[in-house]
Parts: sequence; C-alpha cells; structure tokens
Amino acid sequence: MLFGLISLWSQPLNQQLGWVVTTISAYLLFGWLFGTYTVLGWSSLPRWTLLQRLGLCLLATLMFVAILRWVINPPLTVWLVFRSSQVSWLFPTSLWSLLVRISLRRGTLFPEQPRFILVATQEEASEALQVWRQTPNRLMPTLLNVEEAAQQPGPLVIALSNSVRHDCKYRDFLEAFEQRDPRQCNITTPLVLAERQLERLPPTLLPETWLSYSEIPFNAMFSPQRQLKRVADLLVALLLLGLTFPLVLFAAILIWLEDRGPVFYLQERSGWLGQPFMVLKLRTMKVAPPHAPITWTVPGDERITRVGNWLRRSRLDELPQLLNVVKGDMSMIGPRPERPQLEEELEESIPHYRKRHWMRPGLSGWAQVCSPYAASIEDSELKLSYDLYYLKHFSTWLDILILFRTIKTVLKVAGR
Repeated sequence: MLFGLISLWSQPLNQQLGWVVTTISAYLLFGWLFGTYTVLGWSSLPRWTLLQRLGLCLLATLMFVAILRWVINPPLTVWLVFRSSQVSWLFPTSLWSLLVRISLRRGTLFPEQPRFILVATQEEASEALQVWRQTPNRLMPTLLNVEEAAQQPGPLVIALSNSVRHDCKYRDFLEAFEQRDPRQCNITTPLVLAERQLERLPPTLLPETWLSYSEIPFNAMFSPQRQLKRVADLLVALLLLGLTFPLVLFAAILIWLEDRGPVFYLQERSGWLGQPFMVLKLRTMKVAPPHAPITWTVPGDERITRVGNWLRRSRLDELPQLLNVVKGDMSMIGPRPERPQLEEELEESIPHYRKRHWMRPGLSGWAQVCSPYAASIEDSELKLSYDLYYLKHFSTWLDILILFRTIKTVLKVAGR
C-alpha cells in the first residue's frame, strides 16, 4: 500500500517536472531580456527601475505559462500550471531576487566597492567628466584636489591626470599614495578608469600615438581567433540566410506594397582599411530624388516608411548584408560601416577615427549594443569610443557577448 501511495504521488510530480524546467527557463530568459541582471553593475540606477524590471519579468513569465497551458491543455493533475501555484512560488522568487540585488548594490554580500576619485586640472577634469556624462547609469568619479584625495579613507581608485602626475610640487603626495595598501588605494589614469568602468576608450583621452596597427589582437600573426572568426562568419551567415529567407521575402513584399518602390538598395560604405564596397539592405526610407544631399538619420525622421520603422527596430533590414559577410566585405561582428561622404567630416572632427577601419566592418558591433544610433558628430564620437575598445580587446568571447546582446536587441525590437 505504501508503494502504491508513493507511485500515485510520483506520477504527477513526473508530469510536472517538464513544467518546472519550462517555468524556470522562462523566468531566467525574461530576466535576461528585461535587464534584471545588468542592473547589478549600475549602482546609480533608480530603485523604481529595478522594481519595474523585476515586475515585468514576473508578469511575462506568468503570461507565458498561462498561454502555454492554454495551448497544451495539460491534465488537472498537473497543479503547477494553475495561476495560484505559479504566483505562490514565483512571487517569493521575485522578492528574493530583489533582496539579492539590493544587497549586491549596497555591498552587503561582497566587499565594499571602491570610490572613484579624479585628481586633475580644471581643463582636464572638464574633459574627463564629460566622458562620464555621455554614459548614463554609471557612477561618476568625484573631483578632488591632491590634498583632499590624500585624506580620503579607502577603498579608493584615484585617477591622476598627466599634469598632476608630472607636477613636482605634488611629488610627496604621490609617493604617499604609492605607499598605501594597494587593496585600499589603487592609482590609475582617467583613460584606464574609463576603459575599466565604462568599457570604452574615449578618443579625447587617448594620446596621439595610441595603438599601432600591428598591436591590435586581430592582426596578430598566426592568430587562431582571427581564423575562427572568419570560419564562424561563413557558417553563421549561411545558416541565417537559410533560416531568415522567408522572413526577408515577407518583408520585401510589405516594402513593395507600401509604395511600390524598390525593395533593396545598394549604398557605398567604407570597409577594411577604408576600401569602399557596396552594402545591401532592405529599403526602410522613401525613395530619395537623384542627387539628394546626404544627411544624418534622426529620431522620428519623416523619410522612414511605416514598414521601414518596424524593420529598423527589429534590425531585420540588415539581413541582406549576410551576403556581404559571405563575400568577405563584412564580418558578423565589427565596427559598423559608414558612408565615405560622412567620414570625411568625422575624420576631421574626431581623433583616431580612421583606426576603426583596422578590422572588417560588422553586421553588429560593441558600439551597436552599447550606445544609441549615431545622429550627429557627438554620437559618432561616442560610438567610436566603443569601436576602439573592441579594437583593443577583440576576442572570441567578446564576439559571443556581442552576439547575445544583439539577439536581445532583436527580441526586444529595440533598434532604430
């Protein structure tokens, strides 16, 4: 009899195992999609935003399981799919996630996070702090003079500008910094601090002789990562071309039905080492008259069609560029190719701009998943800082990270 009761109890448990795995997977997926994990590194993010993202994750999971239950219609013995059962364990899970994130942000579960201090002249400080203002949700360093910084208790990360570092009158203070416990007082530069904290390399902080072509990882002799990148480009591009062909065909029909204009368009872009090539895209704008001036695309641009707006947000207009990847003009991951006519102005205004051509342009890139669409010289400078970071830190793992972030952008229809 005992074995019979155990058998009756284990049967519904076995039936519900699949639902347990599905619900947990959905909760983790929606948590990644709505950014409940990325907020861990944003200590300045408002609490309301954190609550909002966790709430959306909970609601999306409940809706997903409810729709799946309606489609599959499991037997009544599978009690886990009931709304009351879902809420009874997903709500405490969300509350626990909130407490963990608050504890991490306050330093309760991990050692206290160091404070960032900037020691620089007024001109250098203004230039450096502007870099942080361009990046939202990042903790801005506190500007102090040398004497004030020397009195601060640790843990600290002190970014010393070149002028202060080489000023003889501050030599005693600098020696005192060097003698402190490195775990409590880390001395660095504004550039290195921006590179570590913001994950970008602002061109205004870079020296004129920064990084030569032979020093970037992509051009290392006998680099296995470079060879792997090309093989992965071909395999992924060919796979995506096969999988997305029906979607591209459907989008092409919608484009033609809207204004009876051409479905695709070719445009000259700058490629590897500045060599021009023709990029292929689905048309998302109204057909421009001949000899129309080249202008930036801005938010709410009236030239964008209704179908084109949807294609841009989902990044589906970029799919024909998979042919450029197969041909070798582009890579799956890399700096986005720009029009040569616009680059002439950008090269004159932004230092180190030409260096973004040292790798093949990409379908997606570090700048695309970390910053908004470029609609001005200032936006282009911000995107260049991410391109330069990718140039210096290129690796297979970084490409994989960019790939997953691109998938997230497509799923959220968050492009532009």
